[in-house]
Amino acid sequence: MVIVLLGAPGSGKGTVGKILAEKLKLAHISTGDLFRENLKNETELGKEAKTYMDKGELVPDELTVKMLEKRMEEADVANGAILDGFPRTTNQAVVLDELLSSKGKKVDMALNIEVPFDEIVERIANRRSCRGCSAIYNVVFNPPKQEGICDECGGELYQREDQKPEVVQNRLEVYKNSSEALINYYAEKNVLRTEKAGDKAGQTSYEVAEKLEKELK
Repeated sequence: MVIVLLGAPGSGKGTVGKILAEKLKLAHISTGDLFRENLKNETELGKEAKTYMDKGELVPDELTVKMLEKRMEEADVANGAILDGFPRTTNQAVVLDELLSSKGKKVDMALNIEVPFDEIVERIANRRSCRGCSAIYNVVFNPPKQEGICDECGGELYQREDQKPEVVQNRLEVYKNSSEALINYYAEKNVLRTEKAGDKAGQTSYEVAEKLEKELK
């Protein structure tokens, strides 16, 4: 089984993906993790990707697909995988279909997690990160015991630039403009599943994962 995760930054799709991967015994493949792993191990693909990243350019689709193809050959992908962060465009979706087809697989579900943008802005704007150990807090739902101080290492908590409301709003608009075609692509293939989450929907990421786990087992 192959599941593609769709959803805006801060929608909780990463949480859903990790839970489903664990419960359904699927590999959780994040493109962010793929890049970090290849860079850390200084693989040929990692070195090539670094030349683009150092210039602030996007890593070309073909290079990302090569990393994904290599990852899909590993033993833990035997039962299938949950893809988090790829594809982001219809072009990438077509390339992914070709890659999976060559391995006798296909996208069985494109899970689209919908959370109202105003909720996401508030959720991300309340996050604070530790300068020391990178632990993440939410000043409303998961505050540190002492304001501004990390419970784990005593480091200073700060708000990252990409967590500021105006930046988050911009990221969401970019996502909205780029995701519509991709969502339609999977809808036309009859594999799109949309789940509404967040306070207004009365359904958490954990509850979305739990519901799907029961259905897919």
